[in-house]
Amino acid sequence: MSFIDWDDSYSVAVAEFDHQHQRLFELINRLHDAIKNREADQVIGKVLGELADYTKTHFKDEEKEMDALGYPDTGSQKKQHAEFVSKILEFKEQHEQGKLFLSTKILDFLQDWLTKHIKNMDSKYGPFFNAKGVK
Repeated sequence: MSFIDWDDSYSVAVAEFDHQHQRLFELINRLHDAIKNREADQVIGKVLGELADYTKTHFKDEEKEMDALGYPDTGSQKKQHAEFVSKILEFKEQHEQGKLFLSTKILDFLQDWLTKHIKNMDSKYGPFFNAKGVK
C-alpha cells in the first residue's frame, strides 16, 4: 500500500509535469517504505538525497517553462519552490548529522506540501500553459 497515491485530481494537464509529479510521489513512497521497513540509514539518506535532487530538477523545469511563457505567478512559485528545497536539504543534512530521525511527521509534511502545492498552485498554470500550446 502506498503512502501517497497519484490520481487524476493532481493532474495539471501538462504531460511532462504530471509525469514529474508522479515521480515525486514515487520518491515519497520509497522514503515511506524505507522508514517503515527500518532500512539502513544510508538507504534512507540515499532516497532523501534523490528526492532533493529530483525536486530541484522538477522545479527548474517548471520555472523555465513559466519564464518562457510569461506565466504571471512565477514569482510566487519560485518562492515556494525555494522554501521547499531548503526544507528537504535541511532534513537531509540533519539526518546525515544524526540529529534527525525520519518519521511520519516528515512524511506528512512532504505529502501535505506536495499535494497542496499541486492542487493550489500548479493547477493554475495548466490552463495558462495549455492556452500557449503546451499540453
